[in-house]
Amino acid sequence: MSNSIAARLIQINDTTLRDGEQAAGVAFTIEEKVAIAQFLDAIGVQELEVGIPAMGQQEIEAIRAIGELGLAAELIGWNRANIADIKASVACGLKRVHVSVPVSDIQIAAKFHGQWRVMLGRLRDVIHVALDHGLSVAVGGEDSSRADSLFLLDVAYYAQSLGAFRFRFCDTVGILDPLTTFHQVRQLVQTLSIPVEMHTHNDLGLATANALAGIQAGALSVNTTVNGLGERAGNAALEEVVMAVKQIYGMSLGIDTKRLLELSRLVAKAANYPVPPWKAIVGENTFAHESGIHADAVLKNPMTYQPFDPAEVGWTHHFVVGKHSGRHLVQKVLQQNGITLNADETQTILQAIRDRSMQVKRGLTTDELLSLVTPVKDTAHATR
Repeated sequence: MSNSIAARLIQINDTTLRDGEQAAGVAFTIEEKVAIAQFLDAIGVQELEVGIPAMGQQEIEAIRAIGELGLAAELIGWNRANIADIKASVACGLKRVHVSVPVSDIQIAAKFHGQWRVMLGRLRDVIHVALDHGLSVAVGGEDSSRADSLFLLDVAYYAQSLGAFRFRFCDTVGILDPLTTFHQVRQLVQTLSIPVEMHTHNDLGLATANALAGIQAGALSVNTTVNGLGERAGNAALEEVVMAVKQIYGMSLGIDTKRLLELSRLVAKAANYPVPPWKAIVGENTFAHESGIHADAVLKNPMTYQPFDPAEVGWTHHFVVGKHSGRHLVQKVLQQNGITLNADETQTILQAIRDRSMQVKRGLTTDELLSLVTPVKDTAHATR
């Protein structure tokens, strides 16, 4: 493990309730938001981005309800550089606000008609108002990854000088690779005296990798969402970041990882989007084995084809009987059901399994497997 990472306290700022809910077609009820917030807090997530107060009364009610829970996690609301947004956050009872400003030419052109001085003036005014209300202010550079590097540093340093307690580096459209991320974030870390936070999107499938690169570069906070939920291709997944830091760097982020599967299912149900079976850490196939070579090895030693004990994230490994299964797995499953076959019978069953799994386009249930045994047994007795 990198000594520099070991010496730092890195925290999760989960944004499932804000950026996660911004995924197309997702709308959490107040009760669902409260349940998700409680669960995230219960497993040890240190900070929750609970929503966008300026969205209106229902959002304010949800944020107030979360605030009344007395959670250990810090709560923060997302705002534009708009005084009305700050007033909405105050109305929610929040003590922390995140203020987002565009920092790339394309975003400044779209939101401030290219007038970056106007944007900086708005940022200054909003931070002053927030501080006057006793709020702690974090600032985010929207589209940091496409910003001019010197301008990004200037904006971040300006935010720090105005009293911001943290600056968020945003790969808003997910265009970075880990090496570039490391260098860009490293510049920020070396320039600022306040912490840098990572916010990465998964448009090229690199959100988690880029979040880790940011940690390597010195970032102290990481935005995540459960199941990687979020706009377009989503965000860095909570379960992936937490387990990657644990497994790669040997460091715990203080999260109860044994409940990650339970949390994943809670959010998937609330979002009304199933988790893909091949999703890292929490997908149904994460610790499933069908291939004959793999299954045989796992039966002898589970670590041969598993990166860590599935119990660490609330799973157990399981075997799937299907097209790629070998005789050792089939024999074991049958023995567990009180059936013993000789070598010829096992080979016949294997072929029957492959034929049936090709027909149904999936692995077989135990009942389906057992239904194939009787014809084989009957044929064997008839030829004796």
